[in-house]
Amino acid sequence: MYPDFQYLLQSLLNTPMPEWLGIFKTFGFLMALAFIAALFVITAEMKRKEKMGLLVPVEGDITVIDPATKKKVTKRGWVYPHERMSSILMIAAIGGLAGAKIFNAFETWDYFIQDPIGSLFSRSGLTFYGGLITATALLYFYARKYRIPFDVLCDAAAPGLMLAYGIGRLGCHFSGDGDWGIFNSAYIADTAGVLKAATKEQFQTVVQTYPEWFMRYSDAKNMHDLAAIPHAYVPAPSWLPDWFLGMNYVHNVNNEGIMIPGCTGNYCTALPVSVFPTALYEAIVCTGLFAFLWGIRKRFAQPLHLFGVYLVLNGLERFFVEKIRVNYKYDWGFLHPTQAEIISAGLVLIGVVILLVYRRKPVNSAPTA
Repeated sequence: MYPDFQYLLQSLLNTPMPEWLGIFKTFGFLMALAFIAALFVITAEMKRKEKMGLLVPVEGDITVIDPATKKKVTKRGWVYPHERMSSILMIAAIGGLAGAKIFNAFETWDYFIQDPIGSLFSRSGLTFYGGLITATALLYFYARKYRIPFDVLCDAAAPGLMLAYGIGRLGCHFSGDGDWGIFNSAYIADTAGVLKAATKEQFQTVVQTYPEWFMRYSDAKNMHDLAAIPHAYVPAPSWLPDWFLGMNYVHNVNNEGIMIPGCTGNYCTALPVSVFPTALYEAIVCTGLFAFLWGIRKRFAQPLHLFGVYLVLNGLERFFVEKIRVNYKYDWGFLHPTQAEIISAGLVLIGVVILLVYRRKPVNSAPTA
C-alpha cells in the first residue's frame, strides 16, 4: 500500500525517497482530488441548468476587482448559483466531515465511549452516509437562504457526488485505512508478508497462530469460538489477478496486522490473511455509475428525479457491498443489519418515492440581470 508519497514514489520509481515526503498522505490527496472533481462536475452542470432557466441569479453581495485600485471590493450585483460553489463546497466539506465522524461514533459505540476524543479526532473512522445526510441538511438551509431551488441543486450535484465517492474510495484502498471486507481465506501471508494461495486448513493454522488479532474481527465470545470469524474461501479464476479478490494491505496506514520482518519506518504491518478489497470494488462501480448518471442527466423533465436515481443506485451499491464488509451489526431479533445497510435501504426507498411521487412544474425562464 501507499499510505504517503514516500511509499508511493518509492514503489513507482523503485528507489528510496526522502522521509519528508511522508507528510503528504495518499488518502488526503485523493480526498482533495475527489472534492476538485466534484467541484468541476457540479459547476458545469449548474451552468447548464442556468442556461436552461432552471437556476436563476439572485441579487446579493459580490466581490470584484476595482479597476482603479486593483483591490477587491464588495458591491451589490446579480449572483448566479454556480458562483456560490466555493461556499457550497466548504459547507459540504465541513458538514460532511462532522457528520461522518458523528455517525461513525454510533457505528463503533464501544470504542467511542472508551476514548471519545481520540475517536472524534483520529484520522480514520469516517462514515460516508453520515457525511451525506449532514451535508445535505446544511445545504438545504443554505439553498433556501439564497433562493436556490433545492431540487434542481440536488440534480446538479448527483453525478458529481457519485464521482467524488468513487475517487474517495481509492484513497481508502491505496492507503489501507481499514475500510476493507471480510477475510478471503484462499490466500495467507508468508513470513515476509507476501500473499500465497492457501488451503482451508492453512487458514485455520494462521487463525490459531494469531487468535487475539482475529477475534477483533469476529463474533467470537472467547478464544475457543474462532469459527465465528467472517470469511469466505474464494480463489481468483485464471482470468482475474489474485489481488482483485484478496489483498493483505502491506504497509497499511493503520498499522493493522502483524509485523513485517526487517521492515523499518512508520508502516511495517501486513494482514496475515487476505481480505476482499471492497473499497476498490466501490471505486470501480461508482465511477461507472457516475458515467451512467452523466449520460442520462438530460433525460429528466422533472427536477429531483435524477437525484432519486442517484439515491437508488448509491443505496443498492452500498447495501450489497456490506454483505462482504466487517461492520458492527445491530441485533433486531431475526435481523442483524449494519448501520450502512439500514441507511442505504432507506435511501433506496426515498429514491423510489421521489421517482413515483415527486412532481413540480419546472421553471422556464430566468429574470433579466
